[in-house]
Amino acid sequence: MKGCLRLKKKIIIGITGSFGSGKTTVARIFSRYGAKVIDADKIAHRLIQQDQRVYKRIVHTFGEGILKKDKSIDRKKLARLVFTKKNFLEKLNQIMHPEIIRLIKKDIRNVKKGFVVLDAPLLLEAGLRTMVDKLIVVKINRRKQIQRLRRKTTLTPQEILKRINSQMPLRYKAKIADFVIDNSGNLSQTRSQINKIMSQLQ
Repeated sequence: MKGCLRLKKKIIIGITGSFGSGKTTVARIFSRYGAKVIDADKIAHRLIQQDQRVYKRIVHTFGEGILKKDKSIDRKKLARLVFTKKNFLEKLNQIMHPEIIRLIKKDIRNVKKGFVVLDAPLLLEAGLRTMVDKLIVVKINRRKQIQRLRRKTTLTPQEILKRINSQMPLRYKAKIADFVIDNSGNLSQTRSQINKIMSQLQ
């Protein structure tokens, strides 16, 4: 692990996959090698706070029905709404993606050397492939994917499938990946695959 910290240049690793495939778990393991992790979902959560311009645009576009009593955006209500119609999801992405990309670029510039891991579910959909040096796709078999999401969320199987199907199919993502991690097994199996990738990257 210390060898990664001595890396003199900056290497940007993009991690993507499907909804619930385990991208964040993989990114967390990379962080133990000293990698700086940039989490696109966390950036998105910051952007919808009430003091942000993105908040105002979302409320203007989708109405106050997506707000909680304290006027903060209810992410579950917003998600249920945008996944009912394709054009709603496209509208939300048009609002969110430019700001998310701007902050990702800023965070990347602030890292001078070493590994930078970009954990971004829509990395390919948002056109960020050229931003990363190496692309890792995290895959999982569909049955386990749905099982894990049902344990972690309150979503129904139908809602889960809607979200999975709203993204680029995993098989297409895997075709253009530099590395594919199969996260269908246990954590030690995932760690073993990451160890091999890190050995090659070093």
